[in-house]
This record gives sequence, C-alpha cells and structure tokens, in this order.
Amino acid sequence: MSELIFEIRVCNHCGLRYPITRGHSFGVRCPHCLGETTSVIEKSVDTEASHDEGNTQEDHLVVLVDNVRSAWNVGSILRSADGFGFSHAYLCGITPTPEQEAVQKTSLGAEDFVTWSHHKDATKLVKGLRLEGWKIVGLEEDKRAISLSKFSITSPHEPTVLVIGNEVTGVDPGLLKLCDEILYIPMHGQKRSFNVAVAFGVAAYALRTKQL
Repeated sequence: MSELIFEIRVCNHCGLRYPITRGHSFGVRCPHCLGETTSVIEKSVDTEASHDEGNTQEDHLVVLVDNVRSAWNVGSILRSADGFGFSHAYLCGITPTPEQEAVQKTSLGAEDFVTWSHHKDATKLVKGLRLEGWKIVGLEEDKRAISLSKFSITSPHEPTVLVIGNEVTGVDPGLLKLCDEILYIPMHGQKRSFNVAVAFGVAAYALRTKQL
C-alpha cells in the first residue's frame, strides 16, 4: 500500500489555508506571505485505493491522438484513458510521447497501464485499423457530426478508435474522411469548444458507458 501524509495549514498572518504534504521542500512557511502557519488537520491517503468498476483495461477501446502539441494535454489524455479503461494510445505526428518528462508530469504513471505507440502518419495507421475491423470515431465539429448524446453503438464491446486532433486546427480532414462516425460535444456557453484533454475525457466517458 502506498500512503501519502498531508496536512492543512493556516497562516497566522494572512489567513491563507492550504494543503502541504509531509516533508515538502516548501516547509511550513506560508507560500503567499512567508508567515508562520499552524497545522489544523492531518490526513493519510492511500494513493492506490479507488472506487473501481473492475479495474480492467478494455481491449476494444483505444484512442488516437493526432498532432496534439502540448505535452501536458497528452499526459492528461493518458491519465483519463487509463481511468476510462482504454487499453492503448496511438500517438501520431508531432504528438509528444511519454518519453518526455513533461508528459509524465501530468500522466502521473498512466503510461504504465495504457500501452502506447508512435506513428508518423495517422491516415496510414487508420487505414490499417479499418482493415482489422476497428470502428473509427472522430471527435470534431463538422457538418456530418452528430451530438455525442445521440451516438449509439451497434453492439457491446465493439472495437472502437476515438480520434482526437490538434488543439487549433482540429482533426486532419484526411482522417475525418476515414471516420465511420464523427461526434461533437454540445456547448452551452460562449466558447465553441473544450480544451482537447477535457473534450477527450467527456467523449471517453460517453463511449465507455455506452459500451458496458
């Protein structure tokens, strides 16, 4: 069992309330004003515990990340992929891989559970996956796209590749042509889209629950 000990401290000078792990290099001085602080709560957390649904990676769910530039986004996507039981991540084009420290900072070890591979050309990869019987689902705003809430599957555990694209330009048009389905997430605010890592999390949850 891996255990993390942390405490909540309150600054005696400015009143800032914040958490700190035991033995942290910051010490016990207030990070805002450097004043003296007082510990008010201490707690231990089992970092390996989870409210799981079986903790099994599903071989029929994989993600294809094409030309996502941000290492932090990629790490976050890998962490969400693990949480939703995706078994593999195809990292394509300029997408950074877990070999980069910046990816590891946000993946927090998820790359140890979600296998990954790097591919220079996502269109070539998808053509091969289609021949193997995978259903290709793109996440993108497009005139052909249907709302994520209205998407349905033809059979449980259908082998599915969820395709996400560049933060600015979106999914490569060549990839969209190869998609069996294109989905979009309805927006209810003023912005037109979510951050790519957030969007993946929303879509991954939807696919995971529809395929149970």
